Amino acid sequence: MGKGKKKKRRSDFEAGTEDNSVENEAEPINGGESRSKEKKNKTHKDKCKSTETPTVTVAVPGSIIHNAQSLELATRLAGQIARAATIFRIDEIVVFDSKSTSGDDPTVAIPDASDENETGAPFLIRILRYLETPQYLRKSLFPKHNSLKFVGMLPPLDAPHHLRKHEWGPYREGVTLKERAPSSVGTLVDVGLNKDNVVIDQVLEPGIRVTVAMGTNRNLDADFSHKVVSSSKPREEVGTYWGYKVRYASNISSVFKECPFKGGYDHLIGTSEHGLTIKSSELTIPPFRHLLIAFGGLAGLEESIEEDHSLKGKNVREIFGSYLNTCPNQGSRTIRTEEAIFISLQYFQEPINQALQRFEHLSHGSS
Repeated sequence: MGKGKKKKRRSDFEAGTEDNSVENEAEPINGGESRSKEKKNKTHKDKCKSTETPTVTVAVPGSIIHNAQSLELATRLAGQIARAATIFRIDEIVVFDSKSTSGDDPTVAIPDASDENETGAPFLIRILRYLETPQYLRKSLFPKHNSLKFVGMLPPLDAPHHLRKHEWGPYREGVTLKERAPSSVGTLVDVGLNKDNVVIDQVLEPGIRVTVAMGTNRNLDADFSHKVVSSSKPREEVGTYWGYKVRYASNISSVFKECPFKGGYDHLIGTSEHGLTIKSSELTIPPFRHLLIAFGGLAGLEESIEEDHSLKGKNVREIFGSYLNTCPNQGSRTIRTEEAIFISLQYFQEPINQALQRFEHLSHGSS
């Protein structure tokens, strides 16, 4: 939503991306052949010197919504993905299409409120963003829409940033208001504390979602200005998970190219029933800054790669540093994507935690 003099709005409805090369050379996992061992060792040392908080991203195809037989079932499917992402502390969800060429589609990146019968990626993006938003902000940030008809039936995410009105925390999510601050300097923000609004030290347009540093004492005096901080601050400063961002990609190569993190994703993992079978306890993921785990649709990641002209002629194992089957010996012929996400994120839990511990150890050792 926007700032001052046509200032940009910082909200989940904005698909801000930085162009990073698709050739981010995902490094193989579990002893796969790397392009250069020397380069790999140097990369690990360099990344561990960074103070940037490591992130985990999941990429899912918007086409999985087409498999739902009704609006209610499609909503439940999206709700399962949101719950999985929150439970396993995912930082970013990328919803991708299978278009042959890359290109921004603003009607998908920023869902069109006039399209009451949206499906696929636009539908999934809207539901994911709605559920990630604290309940007290939804009415201000989300106009009525047919896609939201059944969201009231979904279990809440109950994420750490979904604070109750009586709870005090060092940070709260808020939305800027039209009303002027009593001091005429700054902006009033609704942070969900009963009817008590706070004043921030910036002049912003109304309707912008912001993260507000609340401090340790409950000072809500109109003369006291609070600061707007980056939404990543709660995790960086106090280690509190602060929800996920949602991004749209027109195809699988755009998932990599449009990575918003500096340097792109340094480890890419693909999941498939055709992937390598390794026990979770035996899987080793090297230290990473930004990990991406990709899931396919009905026909798997193989089809997404085949349909992408940017990846023409490439084998799926050339794209991903590791291509894994996270649920071998399955009893059903098919595992639905929303099921695979839960299964896989649990499978990756311990390997990811170990990789993060090594990252922390190396970063402290290099400082």
